[in-house]
Amino acid sequence: MTLKFARRVAAQILKRGESAIRFNSDATEEIGKALTREDIRRLVGEGKIIALKAKDNVSRRSKILRQKRAEGRKRGPGRRKGTSKARRGSTWEKKVRSQRIFLKQLRMADKLDSKSFRKFYMLIKGNAFNSKASMLLHMKEQGISVSEAEVAKINENIKKMYE
Repeated sequence: MTLKFARRVAAQILKRGESAIRFNSDATEEIGKALTREDIRRLVGEGKIIALKAKDNVSRRSKILRQKRAEGRKRGPGRRKGTSKARRGSTWEKKVRSQRIFLKQLRMADKLDSKSFRKFYMLIKGNAFNSKASMLLHMKEQGISVSEAEVAKINENIKKMYE
């Protein structure tokens, strides 16, 4: 194996960039013969592959400010710009994204045809549903039946996607 493989794997193991990985010049042959991650881990343990220390370019002033904010200081009304809703983040985006993902999963499970998928997609875009539950209720009224077990299965699929 080449040293390129060893550098890439060592970077993943040591959680550093490839340019921060250094090899012991006496052990380049042994490093070149390494075939698996276990071999690379052993060489790291023996000190034949090392990673340079991360640069810490954070200024002292910003460190102090971050520490004070962690304690709850410097967050009063005089520091705030924007309404509480603006500072909270967009809940609408989260809601719409989860509904769209759920809708796509329903289509993949052959519960929706393309026409009804497009209809519900546009309703989501128009903010017609408060939640996935209200969307399912609306589907039930339209004659599209989705059982609780199917909903649970789809939710599991969505969780697996983001793990």
